[in-house]
Amino acid sequence: MSIKPNTVVSLTYELHTTNEEGQQVFVEKADEQNALVFLYGTGMMLPKFEEHLNGLNAGDDYGFELTAADGYGEVDPGAYADLPKDMFKEVDLPAVGDVIPLQDNQGNHFRAGVTAVGDEVISVDLNHPMAGKHLIFAGKILTVREATQDELSHGHAHGADGHSGH
Repeated sequence: MSIKPNTVVSLTYELHTTNEEGQQVFVEKADEQNALVFLYGTGMMLPKFEEHLNGLNAGDDYGFELTAADGYGEVDPGAYADLPKDMFKEVDLPAVGDVIPLQDNQGNHFRAGVTAVGDEVISVDLNHPMAGKHLIFAGKILTVREATQDELSHGHAHGADGHSGH
């Protein structure tokens, strides 16, 4: 069976990006023991990532590159904020380089990278950590199967074998 909408895909991947010198830098990976499992075609993955996998079968190797625009977007110079230091009374103060969980007024959760810690404010970068980066994927398709009705109604995969483990 080949990858198409409403199939559950299990795959391995290695993700690299490039640094300023153009050298590849390892970011993360999913191996066979900790495979990435997702319901294809529901918008859970980057659209261009899915486009490159369309039609592949179990056992196929793949490799492709995504530009920043096709990945997590370019860096938005307006996506920086200064948070009042008293927001952190209940927790340890973050340090430069930390990634902290935040929530907006609509209840959406996201993460921000701490860029500076001042006397009054904590400065954060609200861009996705991979924004502005070229993404290089390589891996292997492990399994492809039809999604179950439960998975289709829930909008996500329940594991490589269709069971959620709940």
